[in-house]
Amino acid sequence: MAQRLSIAVAQPRCTAHDVAANAVAHAEAVRAADARVVVFPEMSLTGYHLDAVPVTPDDERLAPIVAACAETGTLALVGAPVPGPHIGILAVDADGPRVAYGKVHLHDSEAAHFVPGEPTVIDVDGWRLGLAVCRDTGFPEHAAATAALGMDGYVAGVVHHDHEAEVHGERARRVATDHGVWVATAAFAGPTGGGFDHTSGRSAIWSPTGKLLAETSPAPDDIARTVVGNRPADRNR
Repeated sequence: MAQRLSIAVAQPRCTAHDVAANAVAHAEAVRAADARVVVFPEMSLTGYHLDAVPVTPDDERLAPIVAACAETGTLALVGAPVPGPHIGILAVDADGPRVAYGKVHLHDSEAAHFVPGEPTVIDVDGWRLGLAVCRDTGFPEHAAATAALGMDGYVAGVVHHDHEAEVHGERARRVATDHGVWVATAAFAGPTGGGFDHTSGRSAIWSPTGKLLAETSPAPDDIARTVVGNRPADRNR
């Protein structure tokens, strides 16, 4: 069983509703990240547009991401509206995409278009990763419910205004210290829908003690990467 895991957070620039172009940008980020797991922001494939058409796992426009993951051995956790419909996460690897998660805690405006999902963990090389999307991270009960499933790390895609740049860090540190897990948050950078004309960027990864391990700038196309150490289970957590 793998004892260390390389993880990256990426914030590619986004063209509204253009899944094909955004998939190419995601593929470029996967190759540049050189990590086993790459986390992307909320609705990164379409932009934060609540009227975006759900992206199905068999969508041929996702082929560039699949190819990049096959070349690099990466699992990409991509933000997109997905069947349900959910504000979701597509898990993409060499075998193709699958719907891995649907956002649980929806804003009222989101609930007019989407339905909530359920707390979820996925296994990557023996690591159990809890999944979250943006507002989920603001609810301690979400992290608690996910931790109850057994998690070693908590990964989230978010979108915040530039004046909210500290929000995802505050939430990440709480989850990390409450549950003794590392946390990776990919934050949107550049303009997108829903009134987010100026977003925060500053995607980052934190240790189980809440220490900042790696962080991007506010600019689009930036990537931060680190390697997390022995699995918490191996430290008798």
